[in-house]
Amino acid sequence: MPVTSLSPPTWTAIPLPLVQEGQHVARICNACRYCEGFCAVFPAIERRLSFSEKDLNYLANLCHDCGECLDACQYAPPHEFGVDVPRTFAAIRRASYRGYAWPPWFGGLFERSALALLLGAGLAPFLFALVLGMLTGTDVFLAPHAVEDGAFYQVMPHTAMIGLFGAIGFYAAAALLVGLSRCWREMADISRAAPGVGALRQALLDVLTLRYLTDDGDGNGGDGTGGGCVPDGDPTREFRRRWHHCTFYGFLLCFAATSVAAFYHNVLGWVAPYPVLSVPVLLGIMGGAGLLAGPVGLLWLKMRRPPERHDQVQFGMDLVFLVLLFETSLTGFLLLASRESAAMGPLLGVHLGAVAGLFLMLPYGKFVHGLYRACALVCSASETRAGSLAK
Repeated sequence: MPVTSLSPPTWTAIPLPLVQEGQHVARICNACRYCEGFCAVFPAIERRLSFSEKDLNYLANLCHDCGECLDACQYAPPHEFGVDVPRTFAAIRRASYRGYAWPPWFGGLFERSALALLLGAGLAPFLFALVLGMLTGTDVFLAPHAVEDGAFYQVMPHTAMIGLFGAIGFYAAAALLVGLSRCWREMADISRAAPGVGALRQALLDVLTLRYLTDDGDGNGGDGTGGGCVPDGDPTREFRRRWHHCTFYGFLLCFAATSVAAFYHNVLGWVAPYPVLSVPVLLGIMGGAGLLAGPVGLLWLKMRRPPERHDQVQFGMDLVFLVLLFETSLTGFLLLASRESAAMGPLLGVHLGAVAGLFLMLPYGKFVHGLYRACALVCSASETRAGSLAK
């Protein structure tokens, strides 16, 4: 089967057999069109007559891996056509993650989940606590400290904490921005329309509500506009959207807590730890609760997923990210409960190590799915609106 090319080479260099498989699947879906109302993927396929590597990257990142199209597909295995959109797009999506990664030699972490889990969730907290204890001394590290005396900064000075985590945050942000830039340049290159304000607003709404993880409410499962891929009358599928929301908004609330705490310290001169009823602590508690419930719920759903829908490599990638989020939240709650005890120093070290591991792994794990899918949703909304205006 020939490999078509509509644009210059892609960053990702998808293996040739996978390109051919992706083109095979997309062409059959384009001819069949039975699933066109399920989500944004199938209308995007129908707007194309041929599929380059960049088109396949775009379609794969637009997919939310719900698996509903596999249930509906009359050409799915064991049919001789062997159409398996979720599994094929999952493999292409991984290739895009690896290709967009910066520095490129870290791209292999996407497929080495055991190594990523060991580094991020295991070694980082342990080594951070060990080094912090050695530098601080046991007389300080294992001693109780009063909250009003700035307990955290007696164990690790504020300047050291800001300097270290500022550097980690800068690196993670730079790596994510490079990957996002590469993704956007590819998708903009093959997009059938330039994004406008309306498309950006629609894509943002789709991201914040996870519209494609719910039914469209018309009683038919899909309305031809990509209204939602969850079958009507199947409330159990709503759990996936709810656990995603817990995780997503929990992360945002924790980020807001850190931002407010930075404002308190640097502008108002109020030194942490803060009272339980203060704004940053309350935001952190709400966000931390989301990061406990969301990852557990998502992992539970993944464990219940039928074997034919399992992609082992993607499952490992998901597991690493969920464990890192859960570990960061759990150690944060333990630190909050023990911040005036002798356990505060070790728990602070473990928690800071967990945060460091999480942020260092962000550019090389499932977190990038949210960024790249947002780019794909912008392109999809732009193409959809351009088609509507043309009519």
